[in-house]
Amino acid sequence: MTYFITFEGPDGSGKSTVIRHIYDYLKSSREVIVTREPGGIPVSEKIRDIVLEDDMDSRTEALLFAASRSQHLVEKVLPALEAGSIVLCDRFIDSSLVYQGYARGIGIDSIQEINAFAIRGRMPDLTIYLKVDAETGLSRITENKRNENRLDKESIDFHNKVVLGYNELSENNPERIKVIDANQDLDKVIQDVIIQVDKFLTKR
Repeated sequence: MTYFITFEGPDGSGKSTVIRHIYDYLKSSREVIVTREPGGIPVSEKIRDIVLEDDMDSRTEALLFAASRSQHLVEKVLPALEAGSIVLCDRFIDSSLVYQGYARGIGIDSIQEINAFAIRGRMPDLTIYLKVDAETGLSRITENKRNENRLDKESIDFHNKVVLGYNELSENNPERIKVIDANQDLDKVIQDVIIQVDKFLTKR
């Protein structure tokens, strides 16, 4: 069987690094691909460039993320799953629920409704939430000299709301969303994620 595993967390939580390690761990024994949101395919990468760089109304932002997600899902994620691959995805619907629904104040229900249309009922099978406080996450972005996008530059209040939103989602969806303490050393974070992924796969 194949599975759709997503990785979530505030900016600077280490998602991209962790995903690379999980991919390396799984690829020797399973078919697995890595992708990201927004992006992953040409259309969605173009939307990514717009939504992460240009100022816009918060509802426009939410709709663009959903549009990118819809195309990415039908063009890359679903075909990969149908071909027998495990899909590891950097962000999915939970990011919109948190960033636009919670932190932007649009409302979780409104964002859920927009994305229900976009994802056609295809929720992740497992979500790894890399939990880190906003200050630590933002300091990592600075230390790693990563180019900051428009969302990175939001106020600390915004980023604190993102963390609160993720905490609420994980508390309400404990079967799907597994919380990993991303304040730990990277090796320990990766070890904890591998434990959760293995536990999930062996149950199936």
